[in-house]
Amino acid sequence: MKRRAVVTGLGVISPVGNNVQEFWNNLVSGTSGIDWIKAFDASAYHSKVAGEVKEFDPVAYMDRKEARRTSRFIQFAVASSYDAISDSGLTPELLCSCRAAVIYGVGMGGMDFLEAQHHVLIEKGPLRVSPFMIPMSIPNMAAGTIAVKYGCMGKNLTIVTACAASTNALGEALKMIREGEADIVISGGSESVITPLSLAGFGSMTALSRSSPDKASRPFDKNRDGFVMAEGSSTLIIEDLEHAKRRNAPIYAELVGYGTSDDASHITAPDPNGRGAIASMRAALHDAELDAEHIDYINAHGTSTPLNDVVETRAIKAIFGSDTKVSISSTKSMHGHVLGAAGAIEAAATILALRNDTIPPTINYETPDPDCDLDYTPNKAAAKEIIRALSNSFGFGGHNATIIFKKYAE
Repeated sequence: MKRRAVVTGLGVISPVGNNVQEFWNNLVSGTSGIDWIKAFDASAYHSKVAGEVKEFDPVAYMDRKEARRTSRFIQFAVASSYDAISDSGLTPELLCSCRAAVIYGVGMGGMDFLEAQHHVLIEKGPLRVSPFMIPMSIPNMAAGTIAVKYGCMGKNLTIVTACAASTNALGEALKMIREGEADIVISGGSESVITPLSLAGFGSMTALSRSSPDKASRPFDKNRDGFVMAEGSSTLIIEDLEHAKRRNAPIYAELVGYGTSDDASHITAPDPNGRGAIASMRAALHDAELDAEHIDYINAHGTSTPLNDVVETRAIKAIFGSDTKVSISSTKSMHGHVLGAAGAIEAAATILALRNDTIPPTINYETPDPDCDLDYTPNKAAAKEIIRALSNSFGFGGHNATIIFKKYAE
């Protein structure tokens, strides 16, 4: 009999809230965290909006000296993991063990530190480049820093599958628990690449919305014109059920299914027929031993790009039927696209939806698209009993990942 994996702690740092309750309250009320970029002057760029984390003080989680030499994505990871661990009630003795693992998803890593040090190189020469440039730029350092902080001596992995990264991380955490490789997995994702070079690069691809903040992220709407870059982190404590019960841990939900695939079609565009997305969802349902009709809610990848939203709709219809009434929403309409951390942040939203029997809305939905004709929970949250919920993440390179949560029951 395979071991069961449950979620016993949550931590969220996001454009719509820096703790779980604030995050959830803003999602349910349809509050957007997207605004004009404040981090630097974006007036010359195609896109000028982003989902920036507000009022975040890294010194609340680390000393001032460490904060100065740490990339923002690592700061976010340290913060959300601290909150998740505190939420779960895990003790230092349980974490400082070979039975505690860390699996994190990161898309790009410390672009902020890398760009800043490139300026130092050009303006002051190679001898002035910081010795922290490499460790603060490489994507695996979020997971590494968490392990060092808590003494976790089990597996330590970083998944880099673009925007599917943290969903893949959570899925791999599920497999580790099932296979008995760990009792506790600190898993999630972190990203902070709202920087001049990143914005220019995505802008040159014409991937970003050029609209004003109040219209920029509008998944499934006919007039959508691109995604909105965002930053943040979410950490979930994935734990063996029996281990969690022995210590009377709080249980948010059970993680029951994981599927992953690749389109093998194009480096950035999704397969037009959604074959990879279909395979990912189908694999997750098979893994969870569920049929499509058992799913009550889908937290869509829903990027607000012309291609993704149509393809995801086609893929959902292929699995659930063209006349499906399954409830769907894209919380990216409020917090934007957090790239490698998107899946973890949306996993937190999915769990909270399930826990509260409430579908968060897809805001900014004004003009229906005939190619996107499902129930996307437009503009207002909806009360609904949710027993099982599915979350999708798709990334450049054709990466697809799907996870399924269900309400915990003995």
